Amino acid sequence: MPQGLHLQGTEINVRKFSMKFQSRWLTLGVVSTALLLIVIDMTVLYTALPSLAQALHTTASEKLWILNAYSLVMAGLMPAMGALGDRLGHRMVFISGMALFGLASVIAAFAPSAAVLIAARALLAIGGAAMMPATIAIVRTTFHDSKELAFAIGVWASVASGGAAVGPVLGGVLLEHFWWGSVFLINVPIIAVAAVLAWWLVPKSAGNANVTIDLHSCWQSTLGIIALAYGIKELARLDSHVLLAWGALLAGAVTLTVFVRRQLRLPQPLIDFSLLSVTPIAMGIFIALVASMTLIGFELVLSQRLQLVLGKSPLEAGAFVLPISLGSFFAGPLAGVLIGHIGGPRVIAAGLVMCASGIWGYLGLNEAGALWQVGVLALCGVGIGFSLTASSALVMTNVSEDRAGMAGSVEGVAYEFGGGLGVTIFGSLMTAVYVAHVRHGGIEAMAGSGLDEAYRNTQQGIQSPAVLQSAMQAFEASFAAVSGVVIALLFSLALVVLVLARHLPKQQTGN
Repeated sequence: MPQGLHLQGTEINVRKFSMKFQSRWLTLGVVSTALLLIVIDMTVLYTALPSLAQALHTTASEKLWILNAYSLVMAGLMPAMGALGDRLGHRMVFISGMALFGLASVIAAFAPSAAVLIAARALLAIGGAAMMPATIAIVRTTFHDSKELAFAIGVWASVASGGAAVGPVLGGVLLEHFWWGSVFLINVPIIAVAAVLAWWLVPKSAGNANVTIDLHSCWQSTLGIIALAYGIKELARLDSHVLLAWGALLAGAVTLTVFVRRQLRLPQPLIDFSLLSVTPIAMGIFIALVASMTLIGFELVLSQRLQLVLGKSPLEAGAFVLPISLGSFFAGPLAGVLIGHIGGPRVIAAGLVMCASGIWGYLGLNEAGALWQVGVLALCGVGIGFSLTASSALVMTNVSEDRAGMAGSVEGVAYEFGGGLGVTIFGSLMTAVYVAHVRHGGIEAMAGSGLDEAYRNTQQGIQSPAVLQSAMQAFEASFAAVSGVVIALLFSLALVVLVLARHLPKQQTGN
């Protein structure tokens, strides 16, 4: 062969390799952008909630459902959407989900009432449920080199964890210049560009026509999750209907029990619980749930404290929690590298300890200088980034490519259900401790069931500033209680992970 032709052929091969290399990293960028929007919408209302509540005249129950509808509906529908992706191909479901997400964002932005906003949030959740499993499934099938896959999962996990902290910042920035609906409207141009790029970059997949979608399983999972969350929320309300609350808890538990038994009988279940028989996968999914639950729960109470007690504006409150996001973003890829040296479980345990130490540090330093507070919140973010990256790596490296969609949907349920549980459990705990303190002080009629109600009563002249000061002290007690529970949970979980890791083969831990 002439030397010129040989060099020309080599140059062509190099160009093809370069284009393929760029294509897969651009694909990672597209799915990461979509994932960022999904997780941002879990927390973007934290800073917008006070403005939104005043504009739409929401009740306390409506505020919780505006927050919860998104995470809970998404968690219930994600297994069905994962199966739909396996049947039709993840590319088609991914792009369709983005289109629905954009439409729902427009409806939410111009919602005239709390009921319409709750419905729009549910519609957003349907689009997010279609997108979420597809993002990690596309990553798993796009990257075949083990080192590249670990790094890509690190990027994916850093977006999944850090994006939650971007929400309050984005909400604060937008509310400084626009009305509350702008926190949804910002999604539209981003999702439009991402959908076009996804159509061009994400490779087509035929899917598997033999995959069936069981409608009974769909409604069982959705109803069970929502019923459980409603029961927990109702128990913590000042005017709680105890029988209704326990009835909802019982209905949720029974429905999910029936759902699990049905999955074990079906030849093609929505959730293949045999995945959980693999210890690293079960560990990774459980860590994803708990880490998401604690992060969202802590950020909820922290953002409320910053605005209602410290008097920060939405923008200032959002900027204050930015170190969590930045720490998580930087930690994800680094954790992907560390997994190969010390193993996934050790990275998870180290992350959980760092996150707990960061929250503990904030409790002790919340009166100290801003630099110290930034440092401990950044430590919290690094810890979450480490834990979520390692948990995702445990799941995706121990599952085959043809089951990536199933694994992605299960992990997505863990993320979203964890977020919903965080809002419900820790929001309810915050309310319960607050209510107990104002009852003990004999000011429950004036302080209401939350500090925002106490502020409204003061502005309307219904109560004195002294009562408001007592309500603030009650809120501080509730904040300390929630933070203490989170810290204890994270430290305990780190110990459990290290104990379990001693019985796992090295090849299953990522060493």
